[in-house]
Amino acid sequence: MAVTTDEREANLRRLRRAEGQIRGIQRMVETDRYCADILAQISAVQQALQGVSRELMRHHLRHCVQHAFADGGSQARAMEDELLTLTFSHLR
Repeated sequence: MAVTTDEREANLRRLRRAEGQIRGIQRMVETDRYCADILAQISAVQQALQGVSRELMRHHLRHCVQHAFADGGSQARAMEDELLTLTFSHLR
């Protein structure tokens, strides 16, 4: 199942906010702003990206994973492998 319009819009808002924050961080670095202020902005961007990641993972689990497991067989085994890969890469 595709992502709903509301989910897509929420993710796009988060990504646009992160994009603006990154541009702000670039300006802060260019103008030699205080390191602690730059680090605080970097943390804010990371949190925004984690929010998008959480929502995409939630959608993936509720839709893609459920369908693969319901179908069973090789699709379910492939999804298990994918989930392990996603989980371990997401924990980094």
